[in-house]
Amino acid sequence: MAAVVGPDPLFGLRNNFYVGAYQGAINSSEIPNLSPDDAVERDCLVYRSYIALGSYQLVISEIDSSAATPLQAVKLLAVYLSSPNNKETVISSLHEWLADPAVGSNPILRLIAGTIFMHEQDYNEALKHTNAGGTMELHALNVQIFLKMHRSDFAEKQLRVMQAVDEDHALTQLANAWLNLSVGGSKIQEAYLIFQDFSERYQMTSLVLNGKAVCCMHKGEFDEAETLLLEALNRDAKDPETLANLVVCSLHLGKPSSRYLSQLKLSHPEHTLVVRASAAEEAFDRAVQTVA
Repeated sequence: MAAVVGPDPLFGLRNNFYVGAYQGAINSSEIPNLSPDDAVERDCLVYRSYIALGSYQLVISEIDSSAATPLQAVKLLAVYLSSPNNKETVISSLHEWLADPAVGSNPILRLIAGTIFMHEQDYNEALKHTNAGGTMELHALNVQIFLKMHRSDFAEKQLRVMQAVDEDHALTQLANAWLNLSVGGSKIQEAYLIFQDFSERYQMTSLVLNGKAVCCMHKGEFDEAETLLLEALNRDAKDPETLANLVVCSLHLGKPSSRYLSQLKLSHPEHTLVVRASAAEEAFDRAVQTVA
């Protein structure tokens, strides 16, 4: 006789994390009677929420060397994000752990490896560790990586795998919205409806507001997009995607965008938009010097 599967004690916590309700995830983390494996997963989600909120040092100081492998991997992500000076050391440690047969196949370690190598824009290296899948988060990360590589065909295959496992899963819905945004055209409205559904089912977050705003921008509805983005900015004044999207939206509306770009440069100097803007400024300066 098959064992009866009880309710998932981490369901609400996971969904809060997936939709970007990081403080909500932290606040709802006191869950009694968890199994040891569930307790480790709970702690990973809580510490990843702190990382998403920029509290890197809290994570680094609280996870000690005796913690389980998944937690050590999360700590490594906090160290990586806390300072550009840590990158080489972190990547060296990551390669060492991934090569260790005892821990190298751990799903959280592979997820963190994929996340770090995606940050490094080393997509092939990321896929070495994520492509085998095994969890919904790994499949969702694969979708993101393939979209960054402009391979929506491979992203769609990953989405199909997720849909076969659980079509209603928050990550399946998110991945579907990401793919729809990348395909464009009539799919934009489908993506918007997914984010609209999220805004009705879950806590309203910067992630959901940005999703809706990007859909509006694709549809040419820049006034509506600006309203959504300003609401997101009220919730989190340092969110990089909100600031980047406000730069783009303001340019389309003919409004000043320099303040948002300055904020983005200060808080997230390595953001793609900042790097591109700096490269354009340098190219312009070189052109002016040539003419002069």
